[in-house]
Amino acid sequence: MAKSADRTRKRILAAAYELFYRKGFARVSVDEIAASARITKRTLYYHFDSKDDLLATMLESHHEMALGQIRKWGERLSGNLNAMIDLLFADLANWASKPRWSGAGFTRLVMELADLLGHPARAIASRHKAALEAWLTSEFATRKVKKPEERGRQVVLLLEGAMSLILIHRDRRYAKAAAEAAKLLVEREFSESI
Repeated sequence: MAKSADRTRKRILAAAYELFYRKGFARVSVDEIAASARITKRTLYYHFDSKDDLLATMLESHHEMALGQIRKWGERLSGNLNAMIDLLFADLANWASKPRWSGAGFTRLVMELADLLGHPARAIASRHKAALEAWLTSEFATRKVKKPEERGRQVVLLLEGAMSLILIHRDRRYAKAAAEAAKLLVEREFSESI
């Protein structure tokens, strides 16, 4: 019985992720999630107290999965800092080329929930973005970049800006422009330390 309940819960989370990512939190009903998961609304509420609880659980699960992917991605990086930055932004451009790409789900959901400061999804999204920034900071520290915390924050800002502008203009060249800006930031630090 526990395995069946676990499979049902995973199916609900997968349906919610797909719908929230494609349509946004507010535009998706609990009825729509239940139908997509092929369950009743009552079953959905058996597993989750509310739509907000479902969103928070789904984001927590996605946060862990995304961090795992970032770690795997990091294993592919060479020691060359410019190559690392190029790969980071090239992967963004590649991701943005996917059909129906609609930007970073964490960012979009926080914007949608901007007036709900205490919503648990905001805290999870904040923790996710902070983990990404910490990972970049660690990569920069490993590569002996001066002020790795500052550079990590700046590159995350460039990533978020590039994602937003790619989404607005449907022009993936923003990823290349952001990569060039990131390399200039890092190169400046190296030239100032020589």
